[in-house]
Amino acid sequence: MAWIVKNFHELTTAELYQIIQHRVNIFIVEQQSIYEDLDDHDQNSLHIIYQEKGRIVAYARLLPPGEKYEEVSFGRVVVAREKRGTGLGKELVAFTMQQAKGRWTTTNIFIEAQNYLKRFYEEFGFVATSEPYELDNVPHIDMLYLNSIENN
Repeated sequence: MAWIVKNFHELTTAELYQIIQHRVNIFIVEQQSIYEDLDDHDQNSLHIIYQEKGRIVAYARLLPPGEKYEEVSFGRVVVAREKRGTGLGKELVAFTMQQAKGRWTTTNIFIEAQNYLKRFYEEFGFVATSEPYELDNVPHIDMLYLNSIENN
């Protein structure tokens, strides 16, 4: 199956249900992070989806510059439990970054990464721009990817 990129209005109700289900199951249930998932940014974001047999197994939300932060940003990165450790998460981040760099060539990419994933994101060229801090009861760190000609 190929990667799919959709805006909010292109998502089917089944896809939206699966996306929210993954986000709740992973962030709220697994990680015990109580936060407001439905934050009014989904409507203006791109949704990166990977499906197998009609079921979403990887997902990320890509926010355009100015939507939540000055820079392009992505988050809500999820991989179904049975697909973790397969490299699908790396493929998801690489594809999401490719989409960001292709659509918004003049802006950097900002993320609020869970602190335990700092090294993972450094492999993609992100640099920490803050000290670790608590966000929704989970340690996070701000990271920035400089979207320059050298990095494209």
